[in-house]
Amino acid sequence: MQGGMHHAIAKGVKLEQNIDQPTHTITLRVGPMTLPALTDHMKMPQPPDLTWEIPFDGWLLGYTPGLVDAAGNEVPGRILHHVAFWNENRADFLCPNKEEHIFGAGGELTNWAVIPGYGYYVKKGDRIRIETMVYNPTSTSYDKVFLEVRIPFVEAPLGAKAVPLPKSVYPAWMDVQSCRDSGYDLKPGQNVTVGSVQLKYDGVLLGVGGHMHDYAQELMLHRTSHKEALAVLPAKVDEQGQLLSMPVITFFETGGYALSAGDKLTVTATYNNTTGKLLRDGAMGIVVGYFVPTNATLVTALRRTPRPHSHHMAGMTHDQ
Repeated sequence: MQGGMHHAIAKGVKLEQNIDQPTHTITLRVGPMTLPALTDHMKMPQPPDLTWEIPFDGWLLGYTPGLVDAAGNEVPGRILHHVAFWNENRADFLCPNKEEHIFGAGGELTNWAVIPGYGYYVKKGDRIRIETMVYNPTSTSYDKVFLEVRIPFVEAPLGAKAVPLPKSVYPAWMDVQSCRDSGYDLKPGQNVTVGSVQLKYDGVLLGVGGHMHDYAQELMLHRTSHKEALAVLPAKVDEQGQLLSMPVITFFETGGYALSAGDKLTVTATYNNTTGKLLRDGAMGIVVGYFVPTNATLVTALRRTPRPHSHHMAGMTHDQ
C-alpha cells in the first residue's frame, strides 16, 4: 500500500478472450466499467485484478489498446489511468523482485507495434495478471466502457518444421523509481526525478517508448558510461497540460543498440505541475523497450512458480 490509499472494487468487471485464428489475433476485453464525470482515480471504484491464462505455446507480437462503449463506439483514452500486464510465471530481468511486466499503457494508448522477426515467448498455462486503473477527468459520464487490447500472435509449430520463428524479446522497464512502485507525488512547479537500474546481461535494445502522466515534459534515458543520451522522449501535452502522447524510438533497423552486463541505465523524468498544488501519486516516469539477450538461456532461468499476491496496483490496495 502506498500513502494509505485504498480503492473500492468495481462490481461485475470481467475478462473476455476472443481468438481470431484466420488473422492470428487475440482480443482481450475488460469491462463493463461505469465512469461518472469528474471523478479522480482515488474515488473511482477500480476493476479487480484479472488473470488471463495463455492458451498456447508461442509468441505475442504486439499490443494495440483501445476503449469502446457497449455499442462499439470509441471512448476517449483520457479515462484510462493505466493498464499493466504481468507474467506471474517469470521474474523481471531488471528487477527480479517483481513479476515480468510485459505490457502497459496509459491515456496516450500507445500502440506497441509488431517488430518483424521478434516476439514475446509464452507457454500454455502462463498466468498473465491484468491490472486496470481508470478515472474520468472529463465533464461527460461514460457507461458500460470496455478496455480492449488486440494482440497478434504466432503459435509454436508442432514437431520440426522449417519455418522461421520469432526471436524472443524481454520487456525492459527502466523506471525513475528503480525497482520500487512506479507512482510518486508531483510537487507544484518543476519536478525532476532520476532513477537507475543495472543490466545483468549482454544484449541489444530494439527500441524504446515512454509512460508519463499529465503535466509531463520529457523522459531521458542515459547509459551511464556514455555522455550522450540513448533516447530523449518529449511528451506531447495540450494547453492544460493533459498528456496526449509519447513518442517511440526504434533501433532494430540497424541491429539494435548494444548494451553490456554491468551497464547502468538512468532515467530522468521532468514534469511542470501548473496546478499550484501537490498531486498525490500524480506521476510516473518509465522508459520501456524490448531487450534481446545475447545468451537467452541465462534469462530463461527467471521462470518460476506464480507466487500468492494481494490485489495490488502501483503500491495501492483495493477494498473488497
